[in-house]
Amino acid sequence: MTRRDLIQKVILGSTTLIVLPQVFTSCSKDDSDPDPIGNGNGTDKITIDLKSATYSVLNTAGGTILTKGVIIANTGNNVFVALSSTCTHEGCTIGYNLAANNFPCPCHGSIYSTTGAVLNGPAPAAVQSYPVNKSGDILTINLG
Repeated sequence: MTRRDLIQKVILGSTTLIVLPQVFTSCSKDDSDPDPIGNGNGTDKITIDLKSATYSVLNTAGGTILTKGVIIANTGNNVFVALSSTCTHEGCTIGYNLAANNFPCPCHGSIYSTTGAVLNGPAPAAVQSYPVNKSGDILTINLG
């Protein structure tokens, strides 16, 4: 074995040790959500005050927030949509695209409609859709 071969093998081995763990975990589901969706007993909900600075982004078409594993989007004309934020393919977090009025997953290209239906795979199933009620400046999303 030449010195050049040894150096190449050391570099290749070091790169493998650094890159492979990131590849295997990059699309895995993140279980560290500090604010998970409730127990499904019908009493779980998210309440959002649109006057609050915390949620002011929702006052603009295309604005979104993520909370309790749910993405809430202002689709325009005072219409709000709430979907599970977890892609059913590999668990990545979906976003909202105002121009296309859909929810793309940045990891592998899945796209969901505003009802949660799969428009483009590889996602195998729809994401959960939640009803949004607006009363004045208060949004209520029922999770149960």
